[in-house]
Amino acid sequence: MNKSLRIACDGEAASGKSTGAKLISKKYKLFLINSGLLYRYASKIIIKHKPKKIIPFLKKKFKNISYNKIKRQSLHSQEISNHVGYLAKNKDVREIMKKFQKKIIKKNKRICVEGRDIASTILKKNPCYDIAFYFTCNLNKASIRRWKDLRKKVPLKEVKKSLRIRTRLDKKRKHSPLKKMRDAILIRTDKLNKKKVLIKMSQEIEKINYKIL
Repeated sequence: MNKSLRIACDGEAASGKSTGAKLISKKYKLFLINSGLLYRYASKIIIKHKPKKIIPFLKKKFKNISYNKIKRQSLHSQEISNHVGYLAKNKDVREIMKKFQKKIIKKNKRICVEGRDIASTILKKNPCYDIAFYFTCNLNKASIRRWKDLRKKVPLKEVKKSLRIRTRLDKKRKHSPLKKMRDAILIRTDKLNKKKVLIKMSQEIEKINYKIL
């Protein structure tokens, strides 16, 4: 398990990419970065501190914080969800998050990164991904999934509206929009359960294993 393996997992909001990334990272013993948590953490501290200038504020906050500290935060409130899609459109914010991720990637040759611009930007080069997956799920199933994540504290209708807006913002934004790369393997989580998602991803990884020996 010493050879390098870099996996990119991109997808729409609540498409199951986080679950898929966790499953495959556990199986192949990969360091896992959930890039969405970085943006959510940024939203959380902006909402809390209300800085006049968000870029210098975020640069300072992300300079020394560890990824492990970020992932232990509570970051899935509806307030953060409503804020983060607009924040992610900001080019300078994206650059801060890119640098933060690149720093971790360079230290870990066995890594899985999941988000919305991983194959197209973060792992596009230096280093490049070995394999990319693109997750999608129909809006109704994705909404129910996120609604349950929120412990049904928010009306399902509001969750569905939020997801629809977020995916539109992700795909239409000017900087690093969400898109499926030509060589990315499609994972439809409305058609596959967790077990089948892991099987499909594993089969595709085994196919490319000989290329990265």
